[in-house]
Amino acid sequence: MTVTETLQPDFEPALRRIVGDDARCTAATLIPGGASKESWCVDAVVDGSPLPLLVRRDAANSAGADSGAVDLQTEYALLRAVHAAGVKVARPWGVTDDLDGRPAVIMDRLEGTSIGPRVVRSSSLATAREQLPQQLAEALAGIHSVPLNQLPPLPGRDEQAHPALAGVTRLRRELDRADEAHPAIELGLTWLHEHAPRDVERTLVHGDFRIGNLMIDEHGLAGVLDWELAHVGNPAEDLGWPLIRAWRFGQDHLRLGGTGEVEPFLEHYNQLSGRQLTPADLFYWELMGNVRWAVICVMQSRRHLEGSEADMELAVLGRITAEVEREIIHLLEQA
Repeated sequence: MTVTETLQPDFEPALRRIVGDDARCTAATLIPGGASKESWCVDAVVDGSPLPLLVRRDAANSAGADSGAVDLQTEYALLRAVHAAGVKVARPWGVTDDLDGRPAVIMDRLEGTSIGPRVVRSSSLATAREQLPQQLAEALAGIHSVPLNQLPPLPGRDEQAHPALAGVTRLRRELDRADEAHPAIELGLTWLHEHAPRDVERTLVHGDFRIGNLMIDEHGLAGVLDWELAHVGNPAEDLGWPLIRAWRFGQDHLRLGGTGEVEPFLEHYNQLSGRQLTPADLFYWELMGNVRWAVICVMQSRRHLEGSEADMELAVLGRITAEVEREIIHLLEQA
């Protein structure tokens, strides 16, 4: 999505209803990207003081864009719960069903960068990277401690199947829809099914906790972004997902998202959460994450190849599939 393809909505009626009667919008800029949601940087003035806001609104073509994503009403209720629990997230102001005809959430705008290559390489963030292993552990311990009865209805909450096995089933079903051969992914799915952990605790899971979905400033973690894939599941899932090679942005020797080592991250998380997760637990979910990412790449590239959405970025994901399959084989060799 580009700015030229989207008409700027009239923000002021929603700002006045949610933020304050005298709230005014002085500028708004659409952040490029986002298939199911638009994100707008909105400069507001309230009581004569500037207030930087972020407004997330359903995109015009959002229907069915991601059946696993929570809607904006749920995302707002979730943000309120995790913010009240002390997790580093943007303060949510409110939600509206009618921002020029579409639902939208209004929240504080966090300062910093979420651009992966900048986070892992910028010299100005060197000190921040030193703090990240502990800060990421603290954020996940906080997320996983939020009582489920304080959360809105989320995917997986009433699911009877074991979280890992349910995930394998969903991924296999998605891959079957592509109707093309991917033996490395199939091999990964088979291993995951045969080695699935059982009888685990279920908690709130962010679902996409990784470099690229975290706002980082010179002090480290400023906030956790992008909660639309939140669900109830195995907390170890959130610790394995940021280890995927794709989220290291070229800093492959630093397994924790190209920013640090896994061991201090896991140790600090266990101390804070009272859990006893092991490197083997994280290995399972790192492999699961790579299989999941490979399936996503396959399905996204099909949108381009089948002509439903001609887009170079989607086409590139087809090439990336091979790289992720190679990583799956590499991990299986260590199993």
